[in-house]
Amino acid sequence: MRSWSVSVLGKPLAPLVAAMLVAAGFTAAGAAGPATAAVPSTIPLTVTNNSGRGEPVYIYNLGTLLSTGQQGWADANGTFHPWPAGGNPPTPAPDASIAGPASGQSTTIRMPKFSGRVYFSYGQKLVFKLTTGGLVQPAVQNPSDPNRNILFNWSEYTLNDAGLWINSTQVDMVSAPYAVGVKTGSGATKSTGHLKPGGYNGIFTALKAKPGGWANLIQTRPDGTVLRALAPGHGIESGALARTVLDDYINRVWQKYSTSTLTVTPFADQPNTKYFGRVSGSTMNFTNSAGAVVTSFQKPDSDSVFGCYKLLDAPNDLVRGPISRTLCAGYNRSTLLVNPNQPDTGSGAFYQDAVTNQYAREIHARMADGKAYAFAFDDVGNHESLVNDGDPRQAYLTLDPFS
Repeated sequence: MRSWSVSVLGKPLAPLVAAMLVAAGFTAAGAAGPATAAVPSTIPLTVTNNSGRGEPVYIYNLGTLLSTGQQGWADANGTFHPWPAGGNPPTPAPDASIAGPASGQSTTIRMPKFSGRVYFSYGQKLVFKLTTGGLVQPAVQNPSDPNRNILFNWSEYTLNDAGLWINSTQVDMVSAPYAVGVKTGSGATKSTGHLKPGGYNGIFTALKAKPGGWANLIQTRPDGTVLRALAPGHGIESGALARTVLDDYINRVWQKYSTSTLTVTPFADQPNTKYFGRVSGSTMNFTNSAGAVVTSFQKPDSDSVFGCYKLLDAPNDLVRGPISRTLCAGYNRSTLLVNPNQPDTGSGAFYQDAVTNQYAREIHARMADGKAYAFAFDDVGNHESLVNDGDPRQAYLTLDPFS
């Protein structure tokens, strides 16, 4: 599911994958949706710096050009530049940076029809390299990554003939705060990603107070400046968080559904499409309404839950993938024990168990609209920080204060 790079911080690039399915016209039944109004080849993206910080800002627009499938970068005018051939060991990538706005100012660039990311960094340019397989992106869970001590973040987006999908994401880390928005053809503006007042510092304060190693997700510069908190899957990868952190909850789920049934209704527009899960030994089997086994899952570990991959792999199909997405959301939100009918229709029961994804819990609690991409399938039930429109006229990226 890594859609356009050799090294992506996240495991499933869920927001973009979901957007691409929708953008391609696929519904739950797999049928193509109706055509929409033509979307221009580029649209403006206005980056506004409300951070209050004095360092220079650098912007990067990197991704896959959808018309050709080529990987590359776009300059400020939206002109596409393919990456040159890389090497082994990796060779430096061309400088794709665009000068960003000073604090209190705005800069407008053009977005081409990409599936990609808009990175922004404070104070230093990011380091990108190229291998023979493509672009190597920052992976700051690795202490030797050259971007480890740079303050940066990114938004994911897809712009194609069906419209614009743009998100604020914490799937890999929570760092420099920002929000995204889109102006629709009617002139209305939709936005998401803003934190509540005090929310940014509040996330780190809350993680520091959590027992069980959650404070170890926080990375600082040598001078003590807080840079980010890694998502828990990367915490496990780097040794900052115990691999067993969710085991107690997973074991209780396994026990419950060895004697009762978990019902998954993965498509909101198809309430009669249901799958029924039951544990037998080390396997949870899902049957359809006719009683036939359609897919099976082995008992997941914490990393599989946090990453929504490995033992909870979610292929882009119409059976296993949708069931796995629902399971992943239920495990991360710790709702599988309190509701045998998944997914949940509301958020009132989310993160209430003592064993839960504390990282996701603290991020959602501090979002102004309650929405975030704190794990890959946070879009189950529409709890994700994503805006989209089929007739986009303008996109926005707002760098928010560090408070």
